Amino acid sequence: MGNGLSDQTSILSSLPSFQSFHIVILGLDCAGKTTVLYRLQFNEFVNTVPTKGFNTEKIKVTLGNSKTVTFHFWDVGGQEKLRPLWKSYTRCTDGIVFVVDSVDVERMEEAKTELHKITRISENQGVPVLIIANKQDLRNSLSLSEIEKMLAMSELSSSTPWHLQPTCAIIGDGLKEGLEKLHDMIIKRRKMLRQQKKKR
Repeated sequence: MGNGLSDQTSILSSLPSFQSFHIVILGLDCAGKTTVLYRLQFNEFVNTVPTKGFNTEKIKVTLGNSKTVTFHFWDVGGQEKLRPLWKSYTRCTDGIVFVVDSVDVERMEEAKTELHKITRISENQGVPVLIIANKQDLRNSLSLSEIEKMLAMSELSSSTPWHLQPTCAIIGDGLKEGLEKLHDMIIKRRKMLRQQKKKR
């Protein structure tokens, strides 16, 4: 398959698995989580159906300075009955990707509740969060500042690093940039945790 993302090998892929990052993709149903996953996997739009459980893919992504990083994504269904399971997927995760539908004004409050709930779990304290503002290509999509306000991003714990990224998952706009930010936040956090361990 002409897949520019996962068939690129580099010296990094032969390094120990600490270069593989465990990432959980969360968000309300119909926000575009699986579209994000398969756009990254196949570099093309894949028509998806609502996720009843979870999808998991290991994807090699070439970031900024041609460094290839392996992300192990867990895309978990966003229906209300599945959300209590989210916390078992975020255990020991390196990062959380939270997808919101930029057009769905009515459900932004619900998205905010779920985002704050998952970041407040003690095991997720300090875990970097990439918020993907999906469907930014649509005319009636909310602006980033409106989304930031509606999701009350300023009220997230000060220990939670986050980045809000405008995207269009169908064509892939903004996804790579978002992952670069997430990768930077994860690396920064790992360094900080290592330094804290040394101090003990």
